[in-house]
Amino acid sequence: MDFKFINQIIQKSGKSGYTVDTSISLLNMLIILKDKFFELSRGFFKKIYFKNTKGLMFIGKRTNLKHCNLITTGRTLFIGDNVSINALSKNGIQFGKNISIQRNTIIDCTGGIRYLGEGLTVGDNVGFSPNCFIQVRGTVRIGNNVIFGPGVKLFSESHNFNSIELPILQQGETRIGVIIEDNVWIGADAIILDGVIIGRDSIIAAGSLINKSIEPYSIVAGVPGKLIKKRV
Repeated sequence: MDFKFINQIIQKSGKSGYTVDTSISLLNMLIILKDKFFELSRGFFKKIYFKNTKGLMFIGKRTNLKHCNLITTGRTLFIGDNVSINALSKNGIQFGKNISIQRNTIIDCTGGIRYLGEGLTVGDNVGFSPNCFIQVRGTVRIGNNVIFGPGVKLFSESHNFNSIELPILQQGETRIGVIIEDNVWIGADAIILDGVIIGRDSIIAAGSLINKSIEPYSIVAGVPGKLIKKRV
C-alpha cells in the first residue's frame, strides 16, 4: 500500500529520503499510528520540563526521565519504552535533530552527587538500539549519523587501583571521556572504554572491546579490538 502522505510527514520531521515499506497493511499502519499518537501526546506534556526543545517529541511507556531541565533537543526526538535518562551533570545533555533512543536503553550522567558527570553531546541522525548503556562521567561526544547496535555499552570513567593498601573504591576515578566521530557504526554488544576516540566512518564489529582509539575509516573487531582493514 502506498503511504505517500505519511512518507512526506516523516521526511519533513527530519528523516530525509525515508519511505514506509509498501507491504505494511492498512490495519497494521493504523495500529502503528495509534501508538505514535500516544507517544506524541506523552511528549507534548513532557517537553515543558525540558531546557529547550524543537519540533516533535515521542515518548514511550514507563520511561524514567530525570533532570529534564538539563536536556536540550533538536527537531524530532523519539524515546522508546522503559528508557531511563538521568541528565544530572555539569553540562547536561544536548541532543541534535532526529534522535532515536529505543527501549530499555539507559543514559546515566551521574552515579552520585559527590562528583557530577561532565555531560553528553549527541549530533544529528543518531540511533540507539534497544538495551544500550551510556555511562557519562567524563565528557561524551557523539557525532552525526552514528548507529549504536543493540546492547552497546560505553564507559567514560575508570577506577584507580595503584595502591594495594587502600580499597579500590577509596582511590578515586579517572575521567578522560569518549569521542565518537561522524558516520560510525557500532555493532551489537560492543563495549567502548574511557579515553577512546573512534574516528569518523569506522565500523566496530559486534562483541568487540574497544580500549584504544581507532583511526578514521577503520574496521575493527575482537577482544581487545584490532584493525581488520581500512575502508579506504
